[in-house]
Amino acid sequence: MLGNATGGVGRGRRALILVENLSVPFDRRVWQECTTLRDAGWTVHVICPQGEKRDTEPEVEIDGVRIHRYPLRAATGGPAGYLREYGTALWHTLRLARKVGPVHVVHACNPPDLLFLPALWLKRRGSRFVFDQHDLVPELYLSRFNRGKDLLYRAVCALERRTYRAADVVLATNESYRDVALARGGRKPSDVFVVRSAPDTKRFQPVPAEEELKRGKPHLLCYLGVMGPQDGVDYALRSLAKLRDRFGRTDWHAVFIGGGDTFDAMVELSRTLGLSEHVQFTGRIPDADLARYLSTADVCLSPDPHNPLNDVSTMNKVLEYMVMGRPIVSFDLREARVSAGEAAVYAPANDEAEFAGLIAQLLDDPEKRTRMGKIGQERIGGPLAWRNSQASLLAAYARACRDRGPVPAAGARHGHEGDRTVE
Repeated sequence: MLGNATGGVGRGRRALILVENLSVPFDRRVWQECTTLRDAGWTVHVICPQGEKRDTEPEVEIDGVRIHRYPLRAATGGPAGYLREYGTALWHTLRLARKVGPVHVVHACNPPDLLFLPALWLKRRGSRFVFDQHDLVPELYLSRFNRGKDLLYRAVCALERRTYRAADVVLATNESYRDVALARGGRKPSDVFVVRSAPDTKRFQPVPAEEELKRGKPHLLCYLGVMGPQDGVDYALRSLAKLRDRFGRTDWHAVFIGGGDTFDAMVELSRTLGLSEHVQFTGRIPDADLARYLSTADVCLSPDPHNPLNDVSTMNKVLEYMVMGRPIVSFDLREARVSAGEAAVYAPANDEAEFAGLIAQLLDDPEKRTRMGKIGQERIGGPLAWRNSQASLLAAYARACRDRGPVPAAGARHGHEGDRTVE
């Protein structure tokens, strides 16, 4: 048994974490899980794709965590592109899992809900399966593709059911996801653990504001995050156009930090709306520059529209704004309120004019902005702190490994004695 959730509970045990949609350690949630398990005595391996500009080494050991990466081209061109992407990812994952060898726990992070296949292969060899549900894929499908509950929707629902059925333990990112695991997944409450995402407080530390980042304007607005079809950057840009046209406000500069599938389309939309002089797109930037922008921002934007996925999902950008002490404007989403509380103000669902009006109100009320920022920091340091999720993660592993005997040690035939390590 693992013992309690303090130190050394995984001594001598081996975990393998599977990720398909991001590289590691770029995936901050997965990296925090890796280091938590490492500190509890687990030997941790990760299989994930290679990044394009970072996380590019095929194999590397970072802070005691061994990462095995494979080349993967993101899907383009509709369902056929996703079949190629996922088929390639599964082949490489199985190939590298054979190299890693026997493990006590295989920990699969979705999307997609296909990693139960290599997990089942490992379960037949004595592993326990922890399903880490980062996204509700059926809701993601409805929100991203707008095709309704068609054949592909029914297929992703079937894959989710298979994943729930195969898992020994489920990790949910919030209570809404936990409710889905209990109701739709049919899981017992004792087998579902809430492990919330939390910002890395060592990475996100406020620094002195730099007025030059405002490009000569009194105020700076900031968006941080992925730019995909469901992320609402288009809503933010249309809201900024209304802030200018309906409210007569041109006393701001806005910076959009991040990249994604719709990055080029959002740059073009900004031009179409006549916002090119007001809006700057940085792409992905180093952490130090990110801290500079967030520390200078007067208001941060969380424009995720109300849809089946966003309403029940925890937005990492909201947490990152909070740790930096920034006030937030958001649409009224269930889990946004759970995360931010009074650190944000909420526009009615998808109402761009109200979103713009709330930005204007905050720009005119520096005392409220300061008060909201302090509330956010207190929440990150209290109920939303990663230490709470650490305890839940270790409890989940203890549950997964209950009554489980030792897994045979990996031999040299799996490559562990002669693996190349790159610092």
